[in-house]
Amino acid sequence: MKPYQKIIIRECYEPLVAIPATEFVLEMPPAYVKLGADYGSKSPYYLRKGVLERLLQANRHLQEIKPGWRIKVFDAYRPLSVQKFMVEYVFKSLCREKGLNPDSLDEGTRRALYEQVYQIWAVPSDNPLTPPPHSTGAAVDITLVDEKGELVAMGGEIDDLSPVSHPDYYANATEAPATGYHRNRQILWEIMTVAGFCRHPGKWWHFSHGDQMWAWLTNKPSAIYGRID
Repeated sequence: MKPYQKIIIRECYEPLVAIPATEFVLEMPPAYVKLGADYGSKSPYYLRKGVLERLLQANRHLQEIKPGWRIKVFDAYRPLSVQKFMVEYVFKSLCREKGLNPDSLDEGTRRALYEQVYQIWAVPSDNPLTPPPHSTGAAVDITLVDEKGELVAMGGEIDDLSPVSHPDYYANATEAPATGYHRNRQILWEIMTVAGFCRHPGKWWHFSHGDQMWAWLTNKPSAIYGRID
């Protein structure tokens, strides 16, 4: 169990609401749908009402400091079934990269590979006390696009399993383009922090408000969002 999963949840029962495509850049079809994930009647482009209000605030602040720039939402609400699908997808992809057959792994190798996956992906627990962050509708994976509609360079891809995903990976860089990557990550962090979000310690793109991770990072006694189906 991760430290943040020990935080109790006092559910506020706020509804999920749609992220407006008029305000944000939404990838269509969604990234994980392209990989075969089935959301059923749901969509990744939903958040809890209060979380969406904060994301809109972050987008407004971005446009104040970088006119014409917008937040691109990569992924937000994620049903538990999609979390399970993606963990297995990434596990099998990792096996292929290493030339391993996922059906014939010894237990130690299997465990080590899953641990690598879980550095980025939350365990798809169906325990209501330990929900994956995205299943709460309180977490969002984002990046930025500039005034030309082009992706802002962050020096790493969303969901990259390597150390480059750490928010401060380029913090000590002294030369371009690495210094620019860090500056852009800091812009992302600034606009989200102003709006009350917390950033995942290991992922430059992942932010949340009101879930267990947020409560743990801000020393709150409880979270206000649990898993929502």
